[in-house]
Amino acid sequence: MGELRVHSVLVTGANRGIGLGLVQHFLGMPTPPKVVFAGCREPKGQRAQELQNLASKHPNLVILPLDVSNPASIKAAAATVEKHLGGSGLTLLINNAGVAMMSSLDSDTLEDMTKVYTTNTIGPLLMGQAFLPMLKKAAQGSPGSGLSCSKAAIVNMSSIAGSIEEMYVWEYGQVISYRCSKAALNMLTKCQSLGYQEHSILCIALHPGWVQTDMGSGGSHKPPLTVDASVRGMLKVLSSLSEKDTGTFLDWEGKVVPW
Repeated sequence: MGELRVHSVLVTGANRGIGLGLVQHFLGMPTPPKVVFAGCREPKGQRAQELQNLASKHPNLVILPLDVSNPASIKAAAATVEKHLGGSGLTLLINNAGVAMMSSLDSDTLEDMTKVYTTNTIGPLLMGQAFLPMLKKAAQGSPGSGLSCSKAAIVNMSSIAGSIEEMYVWEYGQVISYRCSKAALNMLTKCQSLGYQEHSILCIALHPGWVQTDMGSGGSHKPPLTVDASVRGMLKVLSSLSEKDTGTFLDWEGKVVPW
């Protein structure tokens, strides 16, 4: 396993949970990225207080106003990132922002399904489009012909709840719109892997585990994984990925998750 050496990284939904955990771990690396972009909807709000505290201690952390359900917000964030990078390219895009609703087959609505899909599936599509020029630039500036997360990569935070074969914890919650949006995100990841391979950009769908976050802890059962354990595992997986892994669906331990 190689060391994950990332020149720059952008994490969406970075003000809490897994997103915040990723930002903390990137900043704490022996060789941290030159710049860590942390995207969230309200950078100056109370929910981003921990990010603000981190930024006061780490000059390489840039907090971005970013709502992945809003194309104008994505476009503005891309312009800001490009300006900060100064032509060096974006190494790693982690599409982590996500929403879930405790819906059932009987209760799901057009509005709920649209909201969840817009954030969980369409957001990563638009982010990939907006940041593709910067990812391509990072890949072009990296030596070697293989793919890796240290060269250029898109990581889509998926969920085993989107696995059609597993239908994970159905008995605990149907969460129809969430499951459907993640299954669609998996297909998007596969499409991105095929479409962006010619640009030497690795694309992966990653299941972080059932994690103790605001979203993960919404039901009556306590998730088994801490944010720290999940993030450490995922970063270990990301450091080991190569061209054979692009377009696959893996969990935080590197195990293949069935589609």
